[in-house]
Amino acid sequence: MGITKELFIFLSAILSGAIVRLVYRCISCLRNVIHHTHWIVELEDLAYWVGTAIFLFVQIYYTSSGSVRWYFILGVGIGGIIMSVFLAITGKICRKIVRRHSRF
Repeated sequence: MGITKELFIFLSAILSGAIVRLVYRCISCLRNVIHHTHWIVELEDLAYWVGTAIFLFVQIYYTSSGSVRWYFILGVGIGGIIMSVFLAITGKICRKIVRRHSRF
């Protein structure tokens, strides 16, 4: 396997981690908008983790023929961290915009 293919796998893993993190952020935003009982939250979490496991399994299967590589796991972690930082920065920017426009 060439370095180009391994780089593609790593970048796919980063994107997969970012997607997984973004989906969970969307679920948590939905929880802030609509009140959920405790058992509904647990059911959502279970569905999220099962869906995440299936999604990552499919990604591993298609990118590296099913063999789990350490850099795929590292890429998923890095992708999640990058998305968390991105969401934090955009959240701060949005709060500043809302504060400025609420003064008028």
